[in-house]
Amino acid sequence: MPIFKIHHITKYEYDRPVKESANEIRIFPLEIPGQETLQQQLQITGQPPVELFLDYWGNKTGTFNLLAAHKEMVIENKVVVRTTSPAQVEINYLSEFNELEKEVIGNLHMLELARHDSIENQHLILQILNDISAPGQSVAHTIQKSCAYIFENFDYIKGITSIETTVDELLDHRAGVCQDFAHVLLQILRTLKIPSRYVSGYICPNKNGMRGEGATHAWIEAWIPGQGWAGIDPTNNVWVTNTHVKLAVGKNFYDCSPVKGTFKGPAIQNLSVFVSVGYEDGRSFEEMNKVKLQTEKVSLPETTFQPQQQQQQ
Repeated sequence: MPIFKIHHITKYEYDRPVKESANEIRIFPLEIPGQETLQQQLQITGQPPVELFLDYWGNKTGTFNLLAAHKEMVIENKVVVRTTSPAQVEINYLSEFNELEKEVIGNLHMLELARHDSIENQHLILQILNDISAPGQSVAHTIQKSCAYIFENFDYIKGITSIETTVDELLDHRAGVCQDFAHVLLQILRTLKIPSRYVSGYICPNKNGMRGEGATHAWIEAWIPGQGWAGIDPTNNVWVTNTHVKLAVGKNFYDCSPVKGTFKGPAIQNLSVFVSVGYEDGRSFEEMNKVKLQTEKVSLPETTFQPQQQQQQ
């Protein structure tokens, strides 16, 4: 049962004072079978009170307001998490689509997660499905082959996409980071009416050369009949085991963003994200990411609110 010590710092810097920074955070590990939080320490600039609640998807969510003028806002989160899931996951490869239909029918929550978005390049999704489909193929095999297709045909390149990059754009240039790959995989599986959800969290086996250790990681969970939710990571082409730590689930990234909010003022903002993962044997991994946000100064009235949010790598 691995224990991970995770140190996550999100820092926003502004070229002039801003105020009334209202934020929503989902940086609390989910209390679910397979993982438990042993310790957590959260510090925020100005020490504003944090109101906690469970959102629509069951994620522990915090909200706070930094009212006073400030040129920097730092959210520092230290957690110790024990994962108790098996190191090798057992998948029901005998799962059939008619079983899936019976389990999903009448369940509004599942039907919502099985509905794909309307996109211009849907014909490319259908082409991918044509390439990977086979007669009598099980649900689990279909999920696995969809994941492998993205891993083999999309390039992992940081800095060329943002939180606003669409699935249409990703299908055109076939490159991005974990957040992008998760969204493409969701579109593929939902086209087949497989309930699927976005997952935000951390990936902790950097010693094995896994991609996506910087900032927070993203993958998906799909519903397998006779088994339930199973996580699969298209960035690394693996089923999720005890090396992934879950923070939040939802329909897409916007339901799971670790930090999002707005502030008042016409400032240029810069975001940097630091993540350190420590292991029981004393080893640690650290990465600092400079995140490209607004790059040009704009003349905005003092009452204008501007968004702030971070992409998952």
